[in-house]
Amino acid sequence: MPAPEIALTQRFQTAFAAAFGPEYAEADPIIRPSQFADFQCNAAMGLAKRLGRKPRDIAAEIVAAVDLEDIAEEPEIAGPGFLNLRLRTDWVAAQVAELVEPSAALGVPSPERSETVVVDYSAPNVAKEMHVGHLRTTVVGDSIVRTLEKLGHTVIRQNHIGDWGTPFGMLIEHLLEVGEDSAEADLVRTDPNAFYQSARAKFDAAEKAGAPGSDLEGGDFASRARRRVATVQSGDAESLRIWTNLVELSKQYFHRIYDMLDVTLTDEHLAGESTYNDLLEAVCDDLEAAGIARISDGALCVFPEGFIGRDEQPLPLIIRKSDGGYGYATTDLAAIRHRVGTLGADRIGYVVGSAQGLHFQMVFTAAREAGWLPAEVRAEHVKIGSVLGDDGKILRTRSGSSLRLMALLEEAVGTARTVIDELRPDLPEAEREQIAHDIGIGGVKYADLSTAHDSDYTFDLDRMLALTGNTAPYLQYAVARIRSISRKASAQGITAAPAPRVDDDAERALALALLEFGPTLVSAGAEFEPHRLCAYLFSLAQTFTSFYEASPILKEADTEVQAGRLTLAELTERVLVEGLDALGVNAPQQM
Repeated sequence: MPAPEIALTQRFQTAFAAAFGPEYAEADPIIRPSQFADFQCNAAMGLAKRLGRKPRDIAAEIVAAVDLEDIAEEPEIAGPGFLNLRLRTDWVAAQVAELVEPSAALGVPSPERSETVVVDYSAPNVAKEMHVGHLRTTVVGDSIVRTLEKLGHTVIRQNHIGDWGTPFGMLIEHLLEVGEDSAEADLVRTDPNAFYQSARAKFDAAEKAGAPGSDLEGGDFASRARRRVATVQSGDAESLRIWTNLVELSKQYFHRIYDMLDVTLTDEHLAGESTYNDLLEAVCDDLEAAGIARISDGALCVFPEGFIGRDEQPLPLIIRKSDGGYGYATTDLAAIRHRVGTLGADRIGYVVGSAQGLHFQMVFTAAREAGWLPAEVRAEHVKIGSVLGDDGKILRTRSGSSLRLMALLEEAVGTARTVIDELRPDLPEAEREQIAHDIGIGGVKYADLSTAHDSDYTFDLDRMLALTGNTAPYLQYAVARIRSISRKASAQGITAAPAPRVDDDAERALALALLEFGPTLVSAGAEFEPHRLCAYLFSLAQTFTSFYEASPILKEADTEVQAGRLTLAELTERVLVEGLDALGVNAPQQM
């Protein structure tokens, strides 16, 4: 069951081959929705340049050659050569009737080739609070993996947590001082920032004092922290045990956030920096042996082709520091090598802040030069913009510190709960609690996802939770409204027809909108762009509202019309729920 654009594309490409020769069989007919018809074919201008003839003459030849009799009315030539296309209503009805069947998967096509896609997202730091900046990397990444799975691809989630490196000497020493079973140690699980800041304060104080020693056995805190880093990295059993304890406490905190956000990350998806520690030496050795890396100012560097600094000199990607330590580039190269060679990735997506754009471009180029990222494997940086406050700056607390993600989420749910308690006091307590969660979390996630991921947006809780506009509550209400219609119809003895009714303009417009779900989901997955799906769902909900106003169901006297419209409405509910699920947004039964 091809979607309209696919069916039209196939017919026009056949016509191009017949009219202009087989070499034109794969020319893009450029089928787009049109305000003047259902669709428009915009191929004549491009073909005219290739053929050296007038666009309107080319358009006339296309019309003469194309066979659309069973799909659309005869194309109308407009302007310099646009072809306006109005689909046959009976064809639209037949296509939508197929969507009702469970096997049709709501029009989502099976992929020509199922890919293994590795998606790196969320990536919080151990023993540090997740702040609002982690919201987007987590929410966008989770929507991408949900969408890819619905499209039939094999998805491997990778949560590249910060669980290794210099800060851990400081954290381990602090944990030893306060006691692993102390209340302060439990802060790693309940209030990671408080624990981290205490450790950092000790470290900074020792640094400032510059004391060669102290009353504490083994020297001052900063010196012991630095030594501890070396003992951890050397594999010291006791140091690793304490490090493992820190990670375990942090995982409990991550679980609370992920459960609150309804995201699909679990412990099995953890692939932190420590995962690649044993591979870093080989990364450096192999790059150096291949002549790709060389010593520069004491550090081992790769100079990826095409990257030039302000001084017009090649930009270095440092893979081993002059002191022998490794950086993010080394770990990221090891990760690529693992993801391609071991996990078998056909595609890798890195859902990371936009500021890391140059870093990833250089890492990808270096990996390709090394042969670790073959040409057939796509590696993409899914650039994430910032969440802003009313002042247009990165959202922070009044004191200027990063806003805790949990506090923000709790505020969203609490605000939604206040509204639900006022509007629906008749509902049971547990149901009001669940609805408040779905609306609050859904509102925050959808506001993020409906913005292009590489753009900044302003955090406005009132707008996020509004029942009007392009918001999650608007879509959730549309679903709840259709479910209410279905319940009332059932109470009146109205049964949905086997196929939707597609006759009047409102029914036809809704049917056409429903046929766009499959192509939209494919596009959102192919481009790693959840906002495309958001825009579609909002438009579909608006189209349903127009349909319901023009073509009533419960008040319709003709029982056949009533049953056919009910089927169309219930199909809309299924598409909205499936689309929201791809975004990670729940749809309450009632609101």
